[in-house]
Amino acid sequence: MKILHVSDAIDPSLGGGTAERTFQLALALHRANVACTVLCTELGLGDKRKAELRNIELVAVPTLIRRFLTPLVSYRRIKGLVADADVIHVTGHWSVLGAMVCLIALKLGRPYVYCPAGSLRVFGRSALLKKIYNRVVGKRIVQGASRCLAVTNLEREQFTEYGVDDSRVELLPNGVQPTQSITNPQAFRDAHSLHNRQIILFLGRLSPIKGPDLLLAAFAKIAKQLGNVHLVFAGPDGELSAQLRNSVIETGLSNRISFTGFLAGQEKQDALAAASLLVVPSRQEAMSLVALEAGLCGTPVLLTDQCGFDEVQELDGGRVVAVDVDALAEGMRFMLQDPERLSAQGQRLRAAILSRYTWDGLTQQVLVLYSKLVFESRNAVNRV
Repeated sequence: MKILHVSDAIDPSLGGGTAERTFQLALALHRANVACTVLCTELGLGDKRKAELRNIELVAVPTLIRRFLTPLVSYRRIKGLVADADVIHVTGHWSVLGAMVCLIALKLGRPYVYCPAGSLRVFGRSALLKKIYNRVVGKRIVQGASRCLAVTNLEREQFTEYGVDDSRVELLPNGVQPTQSITNPQAFRDAHSLHNRQIILFLGRLSPIKGPDLLLAAFAKIAKQLGNVHLVFAGPDGELSAQLRNSVIETGLSNRISFTGFLAGQEKQDALAAASLLVVPSRQEAMSLVALEAGLCGTPVLLTDQCGFDEVQELDGGRVVAVDVDALAEGMRFMLQDPERLSAQGQRLRAAILSRYTWDGLTQQVLVLYSKLVFESRNAVNRV
């Protein structure tokens, strides 16, 4: 069986959770001895990620228009990749490359799995263009999928808005992969002069959908009550970068708030391990991947009820609150007042993630789906 994975980007510096999900699933398939090709654009693709994918066939194409990630690739080349695959797995919705692959798969009668990874709803900038995209091609490629993959039950319900029957929707949550690397939280503290302070960590793009502005406003409300707590924004710049930095100056909290820029690899793991609490204040998200990564490091999580990971509170590995400044402020204040409880919550979250959300375990689930689609596809050909 040969799988073609498609994602606009494969490096998390620009592709975020969608890139990381595709990357981890591809590696897990390789460990399971399943042939896998990854088709993506070259945008943001660094040498480190290329090296990590050295055992997987990687087809990275240039982009003609960077703003909309319009790929510079021939129809013939994509057709060849699609024809050579038994199953195509497309991740991300607002994608020219993904749409091209889906349309060709429909034409060739190849089964494809469609995973929007939280992007089905029109949100944020370019709303008009997104509505046009859906009218022209978006709904067609969602409806044409052999199966649709939802990351959360909340997202599962969104497929009905695209005319997809629930029987064609499968649930495949985000996952993480434990590593053998040893974290060094003190290294992160020393690098950013944080000494013995408690750390609240935000890890993500500085854009409205991720809610860093909500977190900043919430922290400002309770900063005086949390005298030894430091807020760290770790992530690539986005639409809110300048606004956030100006707000820090205006609130007089420059000595209590830091911006580290994008973190990856060991530095990212050290930051997660150093944090007393990870806060995910997203306005919309399909099961926060950073919440899983934090839990793997034994760090508890405070997240909003739009992150699709309410299990955090159900297993007492953190807390879930509304997308609201006051709710975030109260959540942080409550959780940080008891360090021993925080530590216990982090350990409970770690245990749950190791038992339920590793990619090697989740891959066995998706392999059953791939095999089913191959069987259905071959039967359909034989009937013709």
